[in-house]
Amino acid sequence: MALHIVHFIDAQQKKRWGLIQNDEIISFQHDFESTQEIIQCGILQLAKLATESKEKYLLANVKLLSPITNPSQILCQGANYRQHMLDSGINPDTQSFNMFFTKSLASLHGPTGWIEKPNHVDLLDYEIELTLVLGKKTQGSVTVTAENLHEYIAGICIGNDVSARDIQIPQMQFYKGKSYRTFCPLGPVLCLLNQAEMHYLNKLQLCLKVNGEVRQQDSTENLVFKPAETLTEFSQITNFEVGDVLMTGTPSGCALRLPSTTLIKMTGLLPEKIKWQLFNKSQSRRSQYLKIGDQIESHIFSSDGKINLGYQRHQIS
Repeated sequence: MALHIVHFIDAQQKKRWGLIQNDEIISFQHDFESTQEIIQCGILQLAKLATESKEKYLLANVKLLSPITNPSQILCQGANYRQHMLDSGINPDTQSFNMFFTKSLASLHGPTGWIEKPNHVDLLDYEIELTLVLGKKTQGSVTVTAENLHEYIAGICIGNDVSARDIQIPQMQFYKGKSYRTFCPLGPVLCLLNQAEMHYLNKLQLCLKVNGEVRQQDSTENLVFKPAETLTEFSQITNFEVGDVLMTGTPSGCALRLPSTTLIKMTGLLPEKIKWQLFNKSQSRRSQYLKIGDQIESHIFSSDGKINLGYQRHQIS
């Protein structure tokens, strides 16, 4: 019984939560303060609240907010789709560990509106990602399996790991290059899943367009490190809180194209300043990097129509 939950502003400019049914939102008659409270309420109780509510809104007539209100952590995986690994010079069949990093809470952003390009950033990139919303607090290492996965994952939403490549790579600053304000839009839909629906995590379709052109398209079937093993590994270095999010990596098709291994070796002997000047110059020739005014649209869904995480739509400003 997947529940498609949204966070929105009603006609009285009040923040509300509700359940999507067709083109309507059934508003909960309860003032939830956070994503954590929504998750802790539980699927069955939320479904009951929806049946008791008489208040409905047309989806097209409300402003949707991020359903992730203020997680303790924004956890991230890098290079986690087979083709993206290959594009990055990594053999997915021999990779034995995850690439982990985090994003700042200041980067958390809504599912529509503007993504702000800092004045000093030239190489602005997009990364559509299936985002797991965690449902269990931990205080130590845990072993997550297919059998208990539902205890740790409450639901899913769309994420975009927006990245300033000319900060991230030359400065070797993942956290800084991926954490500017508006660089982590999440939502619009928080889809809560029960145990029987966890199999959808391996059957979701991702699609990102820039100005109507498909740039990224893949299936979560091609994730190299699956959610259970990823949560197990991540739990070795951090505790989870209910409402934390885990961005599971992006498919191929980003604007970034890393130089060949041979070229990396050749430039490795150059002074750092010259090496990164050459990197920025070569990347700046790629027309795929985001520019002021570009429109981004992201969508994640299941082929059978049971899971629909809605559409993220942003313009670069």
